[in-house]
Amino acid sequence: MNRMTILADAEKATDFAVLSQRIRAAGLLRRRPGYYAVRLTLVTALYVGGWIAFATVGASWWVLAVGAVLAVAYAQVALVAHDLAHKQVFKTRRWSEALGMLAGNAGIGMSYGWWMNKHTRHHANPNHEDHDPDVEPDILVWSTRQAEKATGLARLIGGHQAELFFPLLLLEGFNLHVASARAIPGVKRRVLEGVLLYGHFAAYLAAVFLLLPPGMALAFIAVHQGLFGLYLGCTFAPNHKGMPVLTAEDELDYLRKQVLTARNVRGGVWVDALLGGLNYQIEHHLFPNMPTPNLRKAQPIVEGYCKEAGVPYLSAGFVDSYAQALRHLHAAGAPLRG
Repeated sequence: MNRMTILADAEKATDFAVLSQRIRAAGLLRRRPGYYAVRLTLVTALYVGGWIAFATVGASWWVLAVGAVLAVAYAQVALVAHDLAHKQVFKTRRWSEALGMLAGNAGIGMSYGWWMNKHTRHHANPNHEDHDPDVEPDILVWSTRQAEKATGLARLIGGHQAELFFPLLLLEGFNLHVASARAIPGVKRRVLEGVLLYGHFAAYLAAVFLLLPPGMALAFIAVHQGLFGLYLGCTFAPNHKGMPVLTAEDELDYLRKQVLTARNVRGGVWVDALLGGLNYQIEHHLFPNMPTPNLRKAQPIVEGYCKEAGVPYLSAGFVDSYAQALRHLHAAGAPLRG
């Protein structure tokens, strides 16, 4: 490695330090207790209100509409658990984990420990074929390299995965429950997490099958869990899908690794609320512990700095972000369309 290369690498290494200094000077890493007090209250009210409505409506097909409302409530609880995992709400890990397990395991049937481990690995190496669990070729393939090596279900549906993407998201809620249950033996607090997780499953199934006839109960579960998975999947899909997929050959510094693999979704306060602030994916990946309401304020600072540093910064409209993701999936599956 020559002297010029060493100097260039050193300059890149300082890029994030300069940006971080600007963000700190703007006070954007400070906690927002007032915001989270209001948000937690509203999400809790939606969750509790949904179950009260479920009990009130009872054995009527209108209960399927309640299932749709509860799907939104479950997804919003999951987004709150996401912020807790990143210690955006509390400074201490103890409070973050306690409320995270209450929201995740007990509230929606998703293991907090399993999800946090998975999500931490994603943040460390976003869109990296070898290290990011979110782009492992399980059912879908994320690059033509993966498609060429695909086996099993991924090989069967990979050629048409773009068309099947949203229908498959209807199964994501069920997948989260199954993956959580499988992961319990390996999580740090497996006894506590197991009690909370299986307690949720037992209470959920008891409530549904005691209050509803069997056919209606199954229909409610399908609507509730299907829309929950669809909504939750749609909050994550536009963020990285369609962005560069990295391999061992790619050596990027922290700033470029996070910015080049992420896409922001433009929109107003309703998009912010709908996606839980994850529409500012670039800012979130650069500063994972930044409180959600500060991401909007950080956005122009980060974009401006990226222009100074010559780092491409991508944002797209709400619909276009999904179109880009689907085009990427279609292109990635090309080797499987023979």
